[in-house]
This record gives sequence, structure tokens and C-alpha cells, in this order.
Amino acid sequence: MTVESDGVALPGDLTIPEQATAVVVFAHGSGSGRRSPRNVRVADRLHREGLGTLLFDLLTDAETEDRQRVFDIELLARRLGAAVGWVRGRSELDGLPVGLFGASTGAAAALVVAAGTPNVAAIVSRGGRPDLAGAALERVTAPTLLIVGGRDGQVLGLNGTAQARMRWETRLEIVPGATHLFEEPGALDRVAELAAAWFSGHLG
Repeated sequence: MTVESDGVALPGDLTIPEQATAVVVFAHGSGSGRRSPRNVRVADRLHREGLGTLLFDLLTDAETEDRQRVFDIELLARRLGAAVGWVRGRSELDGLPVGLFGASTGAAAALVVAAGTPNVAAIVSRGGRPDLAGAALERVTAPTLLIVGGRDGQVLGLNGTAQARMRWETRLEIVPGATHLFEEPGALDRVAELAAAWFSGHLG
């Protein structure tokens, strides 16, 4: 499928298990795309939980070469919002709650989108940069889980500061021994389990 936004067509992969209870839209981080092996792995775990997923490219191939666009949170949020609108407009998905899973800059975009719409029921951030969401943090009402590696010191600090600004339900989970990309044995599996539990508990 494709998401239309800003005059460009952004390709995506939609997977809906039988009797799905919700749909999670993924927002990848800088330098990544819808085929990110880390996001694909988390999505596979969500499928086993009965959750549908939409993984799509936030930027075109040409745009990924422009570092300004990669960190343009307003642009990323606008396109993620278009993807949420696409999901909400599908008759076969009518009535299913929508969650957002964001990584790195994609997490900031997810928080900005959630701050501007009641259509987001839960958020999970993996190694995210919630600080880049700015003033939107204080307007997010969707329950938010922030997952950070224990050895990702700078990002851990930024997540703690962002959490303190958020006024509704939030939780900060630290994966011991994990670095920013959660490449250590078992680290990404832990992320997937935490995300599955959070979405199952808040999207049911």
C-alpha cells in the first residue's frame, strides 16, 4: 500500500492478523525505513499478540540523503499523521484502536501526532528522542512507554527529562546492558516483549 503526503507516495507494508484487535503504525528513525530489521522483528512479535502493523517509509529515497529532512520532526509527524488517517479510513479496519511505535526521531514524530489527535490510543518509543517533540510532550494523553538501553547514556538522560514533562501515564523501561540499537543478545527480544505487553494492555 502507499500513504500519500506532501505530494509524494510513501510505500508501506500492512499486516493484519485474523481477528486483529488493534493496529500499530511504525515510525522509523533516521537512516532507516520500513524494512528496518529491528522494527520488522518487533512487528512480528506484535502479530503473535493479534495486533496489526503498518510499516511505511517516512521519507523518499532522495529525501533520506538530506539531513535536514531526516531531523524535520514537523515533516515526519505530518506524514505519520497521514498514515494514521489512512488506517482510520479503511473500512476493514473500522473501529480498531491505533497505537504508534517510534524509534529515534520517529518517536518524536509519534508524540507530536498523538498530541494533536485523539485517534492514538498508546505509544511505545524504542531508543527514542522524545525531547525533539518539544512542547507537544505536555499535550500527549496516550499512555506512553519509553524503552531505552542501559548503556545509551545520553538518550537515557533525554528520555528521563522528557518523561518528567509528560502529564499523563508514562513509564520508562531500561534494558540493562543494551546500547542504542539494542544489538546485544536478547536486548531486542526484550523490547518486543515490552512493546507487546504495553499495546495489549492499552489497546484492548
